[in-house]
Amino acid sequence: MKSSVLICTAQQEFSLQEFDIPKLGSNDLLVRCSWSGVSVGTEFAVVRNKIDYGPYPICTGYQAVGYVEETGSNVSKFAPGDKVYYRRNYLPMTLNGQPLTICSGTHASYALMPEDAEVEHLPADVDDATAALFVMPSVGYNAVDMAGVQLGDVVAFHAVGLIGLGALAAARLRGAVTIAIDLNSRRLEMAEEMGAEYTINAGGLTPDELAERVHAIQPGGADVVFEGSGVPACLDLAFPLARLRGKFVFLGHYGKEPVSFNYLVPHGKQLTAFFPCNDGLAACRAAVLRNIATGAIPWEKTITHRVAASESPDLYAKINREELPDLFGAVIRWS
Repeated sequence: MKSSVLICTAQQEFSLQEFDIPKLGSNDLLVRCSWSGVSVGTEFAVVRNKIDYGPYPICTGYQAVGYVEETGSNVSKFAPGDKVYYRRNYLPMTLNGQPLTICSGTHASYALMPEDAEVEHLPADVDDATAALFVMPSVGYNAVDMAGVQLGDVVAFHAVGLIGLGALAAARLRGAVTIAIDLNSRRLEMAEEMGAEYTINAGGLTPDELAERVHAIQPGGADVVFEGSGVPACLDLAFPLARLRGKFVFLGHYGKEPVSFNYLVPHGKQLTAFFPCNDGLAACRAAVLRNIATGAIPWEKTITHRVAASESPDLYAKINREELPDLFGAVIRWS
């Protein structure tokens, strides 16, 4: 049996390749993927070498949903037919004698993993495609938890991509007053779908004008500011949005290079900074999927592109060339 896998070369060329599936170990699961989710931020930072996870060729993707097809003799938690969500594929992959760098590797028709890896049963009331985008809202949920967002806090989200939206949804569920800020009107519309009470289109605004818009909502500034763009230059736009002794969350991934900013602004405001990483692991993932299942987080609305696996290299090429301005959430159907 073979698994079809989406890979990327150092020249940013995308293709589907097939790899043999080895015999399962006694503690292993073989999962047939139904849908995998695309991360436009982190994955393409890896594709473009902004983030270095190892040499090319690479297999990206870090979130997927599938069905257990086979289990090793010692597996007790899962059985064939179980629907699961997972974060990593441990299938060995070698192309032309060269091992692939597996950047979690979930864009594949089959995934091989130990029973104790990052894999869990999927709640019954969450559809496969929506669940395949579970990591981004979990990252946001983890950041909100780390920053200790409280009932009644005024919270500003500077850039509301999928991770920013996930954080916004989590803050809203905690009873915060939420402000979404972006240059993209479609993103702001999506933020309203996720419960944003205020939206600010930053296009054409000077940094002072943007700060004034936030201060008009709460004099002095927001209690907590999340900067989610991953663009270092945006940090200096976001610091002034916070109040004196407020909180600032470095929500975006700013790459492997050193980051600089105007120290005097956060210093003068005496901000407490938070640097969340990853998605909060099992507790955050489970909480997010429960909220999706009940409809508290209408995450299915974020999916704008659904493609078959055979179309995934073309999808990735178009995203990499920035030819899909209306793309928000994207998922790949494998089976």
